Amino acid sequence: MASSAAGQAQTNPSQTLSLQRGIVKMVLSGCAIIVRGQPRGGPPPERQINLSNVRAGALARRAAQSQPDAKDTPDEPWAFQAREYLRKKMIGKEICFTVENKTPQGREYGMVYLGKDTTGENIAESLVAEGLASVRREGIRGNNPDQVRLCDLEDQSKSAKKGMWGDGAGIHTIRDLKYTIENPRHFIDSLHQKPVNAVIEHVRDGAVVRALLLPDYYLVTVMLSGIKCPSFKREPDGQEIPEPFAAEAKFFTESRLLQRDVQIILESCPNQVILGTILHPNGNITELLLKDGFARCVDWSIAVYTQGADKLRAAERSAKERKVRIWKDYVAPTANLDQKDKQFVAKVMQIVNADAIVVKLNSGENKTIHLSSIRPPRIEGEANQEKNKDKDKRFRPLYDIPYMFEAREFLRKKLTGKKVNVTVDYIRAATTVTDTGTTPSFPERTCSTVTIGGINIAEALVSKGLATVIRYRQDDDQRSSHYDELLAAEARAIKNGKGLHSKKEVPIHRVADISGDTQKAKQFLPFLQRAGRSEAVVEYVFSGSRLKLYMPKETCLITFLLAGIDCPRGSRNTAGGIQDAEPFSDEACLFTKELVLQREVEVEVESMDKAGNFIGWLHIDGLNLSVALVEHALSKVHFTAERSSYYKTLLSAEEPARLKKEKIWSNYEEQPTEEVVQVTEEKERIASYKPVFVTEITDELHFYVQDVETGTQLETLMETMRSEIAAHPPVEGSYLPRRGDYCISKFADGEWYRARVEKIESPAKVHVFYIDYGNRELVPSTRLGALPPAFNIRTLSAQATEYGFAYIQVPQDEDARADVVDSIVRDIQNTQCLLNVEYMGGSCPHVTLQFTDSKDDVGLGLVKQGMVMVDVRKEKHLQKVVKEYLIAQESAKAARLNLWRYGDFRADDADEFGYKR
Repeated sequence: MASSAAGQAQTNPSQTLSLQRGIVKMVLSGCAIIVRGQPRGGPPPERQINLSNVRAGALARRAAQSQPDAKDTPDEPWAFQAREYLRKKMIGKEICFTVENKTPQGREYGMVYLGKDTTGENIAESLVAEGLASVRREGIRGNNPDQVRLCDLEDQSKSAKKGMWGDGAGIHTIRDLKYTIENPRHFIDSLHQKPVNAVIEHVRDGAVVRALLLPDYYLVTVMLSGIKCPSFKREPDGQEIPEPFAAEAKFFTESRLLQRDVQIILESCPNQVILGTILHPNGNITELLLKDGFARCVDWSIAVYTQGADKLRAAERSAKERKVRIWKDYVAPTANLDQKDKQFVAKVMQIVNADAIVVKLNSGENKTIHLSSIRPPRIEGEANQEKNKDKDKRFRPLYDIPYMFEAREFLRKKLTGKKVNVTVDYIRAATTVTDTGTTPSFPERTCSTVTIGGINIAEALVSKGLATVIRYRQDDDQRSSHYDELLAAEARAIKNGKGLHSKKEVPIHRVADISGDTQKAKQFLPFLQRAGRSEAVVEYVFSGSRLKLYMPKETCLITFLLAGIDCPRGSRNTAGGIQDAEPFSDEACLFTKELVLQREVEVEVESMDKAGNFIGWLHIDGLNLSVALVEHALSKVHFTAERSSYYKTLLSAEEPARLKKEKIWSNYEEQPTEEVVQVTEEKERIASYKPVFVTEITDELHFYVQDVETGTQLETLMETMRSEIAAHPPVEGSYLPRRGDYCISKFADGEWYRARVEKIESPAKVHVFYIDYGNRELVPSTRLGALPPAFNIRTLSAQATEYGFAYIQVPQDEDARADVVDSIVRDIQNTQCLLNVEYMGGSCPHVTLQFTDSKDDVGLGLVKQGMVMVDVRKEKHLQKVVKEYLIAQESAKAARLNLWRYGDFRADDADEFGYKR
């Protein structure tokens, strides 16, 4: 840049020369510098000072875009060397200067000295002495010693052939990388992220600079990797509006890097944007900007930061904690939490899904924890999933969403029952459904980083391709404290094609749910009985003794009831309203959950109830759950355990629990010894027959009866109900049956009866059970109607009660059993009999029936006819009756009646005929 001849030839006599000080911000050319003052509450004022009486070559200029005819101007000889000489000597140094002249355009000319006074080095004289500038001799006064000294120095440099007075051309070619290199990405990759020497030529904002790469003299625009500073927004009229702290951030970078010698690691080039890190002996500007609150981390480029993203996050976290500059209004996501609530150790009780777990705190409270910043597997178009749930009621996310089962299993095997370290990252506030319905409703979520053995569980999930990382707005600070590691793990999973990112076919889990399906349960029962101990996973705990199990080998879900115990029942909805929970039912349920929920167990299936639930024994780590419940006074031994091999173990566990009088035994009063003897003596079979009316007999030889004493009430209710229905008949097809509902059904005789819906195959095939008579029927839904409230079971309970015959075994052979049923139907159906309860069976009480007139035992008569066998009971108080039945059986056997017509078929080879001893 050349000094103005007219401006320098004469000094304005009216101008008073005063010594001024400043710091060199930038060297514009060999004869022009930018001087700044000291910052006070913001960027300091700046001024351009041009050297008087000397001229240096002009640096290259790019043509203005607004002037199409203008051309680029190249460097003049020795212009770049002059600029470099001053840059290395003066940049960032304190100087003093005098202003000798100021043109009407505001340009200032003067003498510049290094240091605080004029005793320092005269910059103009040094330039001339090195042959990097020439002296403007026009109008030089001979009486000015400074000007005379400049002329002498120039003559000496000419004689020594220094700089421009020598033979060299002094031309440096500086090229813009953007226009010179066809593919900047290849150029950057060729550097292999090695530091490159450079000079910072311009600072656009705190995080974007223009650098000159050495020794090839490439000009390149570099954006600092991993951060973003407040910038200057250009308005349509061309005016630049700074964002808050934009000017301060720019000055921060300028004052430290502008025209400094640095090293740059060029790290990446996404979308023609060159990312890099600037290294300076005094520190890393990227980390300094963050630490002083002039920048924030950005997710899209932080991954390429070679110095370690954790350093950037730590620097940003420091600024946030001190609430400096852009973070002055910052509130930490966990600011309202106590330290003990931010970090704690807890035991994992349950895996809810791939991003949520239930943990037990030291206080004993259970708490749901969500893994920060990850999203579990989901199906395409999940936004429409909620709409489709009603159409497909059997949709099961755990098995139907690809990789959901694998994710859950990974967490279950890794965490269930283990202690983990929990660090709360943020609390996601509860959301409600918007008017448009586009935002789903979620309760408040505690989002945390969960580690076990130093392993971040969320990162492990993501690295296996079993979860994805959530992308946030840049100003959203509610994210994982290890967010960068999650992004890196996801990148690895994508690269390796794992899990959700695999191009292979997704795994399919065909799991049959046979809970409550009696027919399917019957098919599985023999297989499970023969298998002995089978492996299972406890999927859900309904109560202390009722569980849902997943059988991995059989790939099915079953409902499992613990055998041998009487466990307190929880509250449940019944037709008569909500039934209150029995004492200690919640404690029993919690005990079972903590011990077996989502654990791998072994089960022994013994039998099945009429609802399709399997009954048996459950073992975990060598512990029998039934025994454990009894031992902890949360269950009592049930009499059905007498035939089990675990009976003695159960009794041994029950005795000390009963003596401690805790929990279910808290109100237990031990009977005196003499009373025990008396009870034993008085424990005889009690014969208390009551009159009943037999209404239905099943193929299994069970039967339903009505109590004769309440028969009048039933007749009255039926007459009143039918009168009301006749006055207000139900609209055909208006009733929508649901399983378990009580309703009215029109029987084949054209009359309406109270019924319960048992199964719905289709609108044309609805299975109903007539609750007052015990018979079942398959009817179309058009023959059903809503049960009027005045006639529900709270007004009069269901009158049909199910019983089984005591002391007899029903033949397994279908023909033989059909003969028995036919005989019974002829003898007692729709007749009045006398009934006495003898003992409890598997699903209903077992009784003896007597004909009203003759008082003959119906079951004993079947034994005498050789149509059934005797079920030998072991109870002492029943032995008299059992003996009578056995005598009758021997008599039928001797006479070779019916079952015994071929002799005693219970020999060893009789199994093939379907009989067992």
